[in-house]
Amino acid sequence: MEKAQYIQYGCGCSAANNWRNFDASPTLRFERIPIIGKLYNKNESRFPEGVEYGDIVKGLPVKRKSCQGVYCSHVLEHLSLQDIRIALSNTYEILHEGGIFRLVMPDLEQCIRNYSRNDSHEAAITFMKDTSLGEEKRCRGLRGLIFGLIGNSKHLWMWDYKSIEHELGQAGFKEIRRAQFRDSIDAMFQAVEDVSRWQGCLGVECRK
Repeated sequence: MEKAQYIQYGCGCSAANNWRNFDASPTLRFERIPIIGKLYNKNESRFPEGVEYGDIVKGLPVKRKSCQGVYCSHVLEHLSLQDIRIALSNTYEILHEGGIFRLVMPDLEQCIRNYSRNDSHEAAITFMKDTSLGEEKRCRGLRGLIFGLIGNSKHLWMWDYKSIEHELGQAGFKEIRRAQFRDSIDAMFQAVEDVSRWQGCLGVECRK
């Protein structure tokens, strides 16, 4: 029997040891091009060598029912509603029975609460910045077109606990609960969780 895997998708430059780390960034693909990719220095830091290209919506190159744990941090809010539902279904498929899925994302309820308590004329601007739902500056011309096609920094859909709990249940997950930083019974998740990504955000844990 093959050893159960631990998968992180949308990892960025945070590649944890003893995990398979995937990211769907076009920059990662470009960096992997022989010779030319080595000269590419758009970002301050390059993707670690261990990061693999993989898109959870299209499906990761991972066998069904082969994972003990799956983790994603600030990923799902960058997907459309339709793609989120596909991503959750694909996540469910790669977990074996009893496997754990943990996720963290911005908390729409908290953002709304902060907005409602803010009496400043900056309240709406702060809300838009906190949710990444707007654009402070629009890139035009060819550069703007390219970034519009390959960029993935905007938030396309925001979640509160009630809504993501329902979506997880629809995808087949059970034992769904609010999660806190490093509160999983599976210690492997400590390797991928960064406290700065959890502060003021919505964490969820569930099982297949």
